[in-house]
Amino acid sequence: MRSIYKNYIGGRWIAAASGETFENRNPADQRDLIGLFPDSAAEDIDAAARAARRALSSWRLIPAPKRGEIIFKAGEILKRRKEEIARAMTREMGKILKETRGDVQEGIDTAFYAGGEGRRLFGETTPAELPDKFAMSVRAPVGVCGLITPWNFPLAIPTWKLFPALLCGNTVILKPAEDTPHTAVLFFEVLEEAGVPTGVVNLVHGAGEIAGAALVNHPEVKLISFTGSSEVGREIAASCGKNLKRVALEMGGKNAQIVLEDADLDLAVEGALWGAFGTTGQRCTATSRLIVHRDVKQRVTDALVARAEKIVVGSGLDESTEMGPLIHEAAREKVHGYVKIGKDEGARLLTGGSLYEEEKWINGWFYRPTIFDGVAPSMRIAQEEIFGPVLSIIEVKNFEEAIEVLNGTRYGLSSSIYTRDVARAFRSMRDIEAGITYINGPTIGAEVHLPFGGVKDTGNGHREAGTTVYDIFTEWKSVYVDYSGKLQKAQIDNAE
Repeated sequence: MRSIYKNYIGGRWIAAASGETFENRNPADQRDLIGLFPDSAAEDIDAAARAARRALSSWRLIPAPKRGEIIFKAGEILKRRKEEIARAMTREMGKILKETRGDVQEGIDTAFYAGGEGRRLFGETTPAELPDKFAMSVRAPVGVCGLITPWNFPLAIPTWKLFPALLCGNTVILKPAEDTPHTAVLFFEVLEEAGVPTGVVNLVHGAGEIAGAALVNHPEVKLISFTGSSEVGREIAASCGKNLKRVALEMGGKNAQIVLEDADLDLAVEGALWGAFGTTGQRCTATSRLIVHRDVKQRVTDALVARAEKIVVGSGLDESTEMGPLIHEAAREKVHGYVKIGKDEGARLLTGGSLYEEEKWINGWFYRPTIFDGVAPSMRIAQEEIFGPVLSIIEVKNFEEAIEVLNGTRYGLSSSIYTRDVARAFRSMRDIEAGITYINGPTIGAEVHLPFGGVKDTGNGHREAGTTVYDIFTEWKSVYVDYSGKLQKAQIDNAE
């Protein structure tokens, strides 16, 4: 019997208005049908927007500490259901259990962090320039928020957006990626059990170009928070700009790790392997470029290839697996296409670069861990986001060239440098063009209480996580209280 799932609109689980559905299958084994999900359209988005708008008037008046208590309860439920959700997530999108457990833990951490912010959500008080006058700034909710999230972190990223949005008094509509609808359903079961009131949270499944576009363009939706590709992000920004709608974008990356001649090479190799092949390279923070000083390049390269060829690839539900499949066939075709591009550009393929054809892997979207050497900074494989298990090694002669090469792409999300020289470490912090810089650590592994996001084509200036996310989901209001009993005119009465 096939499982049939529904949207969550106005506190009820309901099918798409059209009755249409789409399949969700295990990327490690296409024979495994997870279920059928609503193939929603503009009518379903409209129903969700109306439900969210109705709920806004009461939700925004609930004190922020009380909203925080509901979010904290959701964190406790996530903690209780962690293993169940992690296993469902691995089955749905392929990454190994250690990583999906981390994904759920990130959601738990975000819930507890956001819940605590309910008693902070600070504004500012400041001296007024006139006598007998009080001045302060406070935060107000934006309204109905549309959240569009990717498949690679199908719980963590929705919690990054949804929990802060709720804490600030907004109501939300989540449109998750078509590849991971089941994780979103499990998340909304948690929210329902936690006691989020009717209409405050709404879940609409469907294709980005249909349901997602309807969400972006709906007049009741006052804010769009999007994580995904830079190309789609540009389209969303243009649509929102026409309607003066607030938009927060977290997009692509072409992240690099620098290894200098004084680095701990064993540690650097370990970091590069995790950065390049964790989540099968399907992270916006994945290490796609390894920039290595020429004095240690051969040692680093030899160690990387030897380790990469021993990575255990298979179903993420097997605890011994170290790398799972790509998300779908199109993703694998894209990765394989970039391998061909790399060869045609003159890069040397050291290992990988092919599909698995053995029976163990034949029913999934698996690809071998791949390493290129002899990569020039201008090559497409060194400039364009591949989003797969492909690492390009670039040789440099000194620290200054390494920084120049790292900065030489249109992206600026995450960065990393391995060195024992404290002066060069601090120069890296200053000179690297990225939203995130790691010293002696890989490019992946964000913590929820620090800002997350990037520069250049990676984003539009907003930062998720940390305290900065609350600037996305609130409007600032300045408040003046004049208790002088007379008309006072700022700048006029204050002039000499």
